[in-house]
Amino acid sequence: MDLQGKVAVVTGSGRGLGLAYAQTLAAAGAAVVVNDVDRAAVDSAVEAIRARGGRAAGAVAAVGDSEAAQRLVDTAVEEFGRLDVLVTNAGILRDRVLWKMTDDDFDAVVRVHLRGTFTCARAAAVRMREQGTGGRLILISSPAGQRGNFGQTNYAAAKAGIVAMARTWALELGRAGISVNAVVPVAATEMTKTIPAFEPVIEESERTGAPLPDWLRKDEGLGTVEDVAGLIAFLASDDSKDVTGQAIGIGGDRLALWAHPKEKAVAFADGGWSADTIAAEWSAGVGAEPETYGIPAPTTPEA
Repeated sequence: MDLQGKVAVVTGSGRGLGLAYAQTLAAAGAAVVVNDVDRAAVDSAVEAIRARGGRAAGAVAAVGDSEAAQRLVDTAVEEFGRLDVLVTNAGILRDRVLWKMTDDDFDAVVRVHLRGTFTCARAAAVRMREQGTGGRLILISSPAGQRGNFGQTNYAAAKAGIVAMARTWALELGRAGISVNAVVPVAATEMTKTIPAFEPVIEESERTGAPLPDWLRKDEGLGTVEDVAGLIAFLASDDSKDVTGQAIGIGGDRLALWAHPKEKAVAFADGGWSADTIAAEWSAGVGAEPETYGIPAPTTPEA
């Protein structure tokens, strides 16, 4: 994948998935602005990219505010002359069940994930429209946003909102040649290590250097952070110019296209529906095959 001449901003790219995205984009030829709240992580990532012959600059900022978003765009323009790609990866977790989640827990996660995606995308879109040569907005979502997840009211809501924004912005920015897609990644990170079914397998792989087993890479679609980064490079490239408004999943050996929400079953009643007629018809009608909810529990070969 040739990204020579392109300039990308990757939020939350000091470590983990974001770092893999930044390194892969740089290896393909893009100049990259590395962003994180941790200056040491930013400096380390920039140094590593440059040591491999890539071009990189750092920007320490907590995404959420419009000022921080503008600083990232300005850094790209000042350091490399333009902006072609934005990857909104920055995020935090404050997991708690509904009755224990505080206002601060909710607001902090929504601020970084949802508002941070909005402010960064808006600043990037303004710049890309001014340049007049199109661009790529790549918004990082999550399976939790597609299906819900226990203890993640704030995170799931934000990640679902990100997919909705991707579809909306694909409509609004199409005439400017700016594609917008949501990526739904699954990878072995510090967060997924906390899942009991995954923890020992991931730790064994890290300890021995052995690849993750097929059941994990294929059935669960979970691999390394590097497994996810190829999709980011593709969506940043000219090869993906006609791909927009999509939610695309990737992890391990699996690449998937998530369906847009749609009506699954429809029924009609002359004059409309009362509560009584809904109750009478529900189980044999539109409610006969209710949808599942929640991320399915991992199924190991032993199970």
